[in-house]
Amino acid sequence: MTITDTIETKFERERARVRNLYQYEDHYRAEGYNLIAGVDEVGRGSLVGSLIVAAVILPPNIFIDHLNDSKKITARRREILYYEIIDKAIAVSTVEASIEEIDRINVYRATLKAMLRAVRALPLKPDFVLTDAMSLYFGEGIGSLSIVKGDAKSASIAAASIIAKVTRDRMADEWDEIYPQYDFKHNRGYGTKKHLDAIKQFGATPIHRRSYEPVKSMYSAQLKIKF
Repeated sequence: MTITDTIETKFERERARVRNLYQYEDHYRAEGYNLIAGVDEVGRGSLVGSLIVAAVILPPNIFIDHLNDSKKITARRREILYYEIIDKAIAVSTVEASIEEIDRINVYRATLKAMLRAVRALPLKPDFVLTDAMSLYFGEGIGSLSIVKGDAKSASIAAASIIAKVTRDRMADEWDEIYPQYDFKHNRGYGTKKHLDAIKQFGATPIHRRSYEPVKSMYSAQLKIKF
């Protein structure tokens, strides 16, 4: 096999992988659903900041090269795909679950509520919603399906994961400028050793989630001292 043959084989495999991402959308369109939204979140495991949920409705018969779960592609590729998705999608929405909401009702419930808001924020009401492992009722007349690892199996969910990821990464870059000692530009608020060491040394920032460890224990200890 020549180098050219190898490149062509890799290209064909990649095209086949992307085409396979449309299996759920194609199936439900064949069932009579026209506007199919994919919904995904980014930031559930982060120790800081809002959680971002995106919803995306892609048109039928569209092919987006390199579309994939946002975690499986580079930051540069995500940025390119972000603009392509914005340009080609029928509808896109992004919403936040705030730090206060996450701390008040827990991150799981906050995620569900944000997913509902994201779908309702779309300028067009979808007929069907595909979610990444989150079962939810979106309202009368809207079908839904929860897909485990859906961001790697559905084009619409993958597109939503990219929109949410790029949106939140941009927020993390802003946090990093305000709190550079926590290394948010690289850890995105997740509990890396450098991040945890910074919490021990400098304490929690106003954007740290009070319901997450180790901040939860630190915050509880402070309250006990006050009282």
